[in-house]
Amino acid sequence: MNRREFTTLSLAAAAAAFFRPSLAQTTPSPENLSSALPSSGRVPGPGAALPENPPPPSEALSQKLFPGFSSQYIKTSGATIRVLTKGKGKPLLLLHGHPETHVTWHKITSNLADEYTVVLPDLRGYGDSSRPSGGANHINYSFRAMALDQVEVMAQLGHKRFFMAGHDRGGRVAHRLCLDHPESVEKVSLLDIAPTLTMYSETSKEFATKYLWWFFQIQPEPMPEHFISLDPVYYLRDHLFVQSKTSGAVTPEAMSEYIRCYCTTSAIHAVCEDYRAAASIDLDMDRADDAAGKKIQVPVHALWGAEGTVGKLWDVLATWKAKSAANVTGKALACGHLLPEEQPDEVLKELRAFFS
Repeated sequence: MNRREFTTLSLAAAAAAFFRPSLAQTTPSPENLSSALPSSGRVPGPGAALPENPPPPSEALSQKLFPGFSSQYIKTSGATIRVLTKGKGKPLLLLHGHPETHVTWHKITSNLADEYTVVLPDLRGYGDSSRPSGGANHINYSFRAMALDQVEVMAQLGHKRFFMAGHDRGGRVAHRLCLDHPESVEKVSLLDIAPTLTMYSETSKEFATKYLWWFFQIQPEPMPEHFISLDPVYYLRDHLFVQSKTSGAVTPEAMSEYIRCYCTTSAIHAVCEDYRAAASIDLDMDRADDAAGKKIQVPVHALWGAEGTVGKLWDVLATWKAKSAANVTGKALACGHLLPEEQPDEVLKELRAFFS
């Protein structure tokens, strides 16, 4: 082992000791994680050679999770986005978060499609959408670039103005879309997030401990990619286990899709670029908007998990009122971070009431 390898391993061990001091006591073993979050599909083992891109999605599984939805690939100015669509009525764009895909919405979309034209994309770098190169200062994974993808997707589908809900990273894309393209949004619901700049500016030891990936995945390439790639299924399952407070919320079918799409070299690099952008170029954009007094101009409905980190460490409504020139409403739900999977009936009820 050379000095560089020794230093890298030492830093990783030190980070693990600092951020997760009681890992063995607070999370189960890899074997228990596979029982807690089972997959209906093939799972690569630790140290397996990962493909660059995921195998094609299963049409049968897609129809099981999203009956009657059609799937297509839409080319934007910066990426190729996989999109599922169904329904009638006003368009409703649903944006997922990390480390998931559009599948995170599968428990509520059939009901929503009875009232809205539901649009379900995979964000660039995630799911079956393309993974562009990061670019200078990770610009191609900025929330601005991701938001532009969605505006262009909606325009190609014939929707100039739409409702929008975003969970986790999707909520951050939605926030940026509201600022950059205010004419496109009628109302927005933000699920289990506080503003990115607020969360980084107010980082505490407790937040850094609970949201390890916000600080691990922003490290320079290739260190985080290397360690995640050694056992991506464990990393994925551990992430979801820590975030969810509801046993069985992530179904085996959903878990198999998350594993299929996440356990590739291109996806692991892309998600790290997403987080690197959020900790650099995105913060610069947010600071510029704050200095210019630029705020969300449409009604905001925030939802968060009462048992999740964001709701416990921040006054979520207050953080969004500070970023909005319009009315802000919201409430906590009895769950952790994965609202659409932990509390689908409540999320459905809240979205229907807000967008009606």
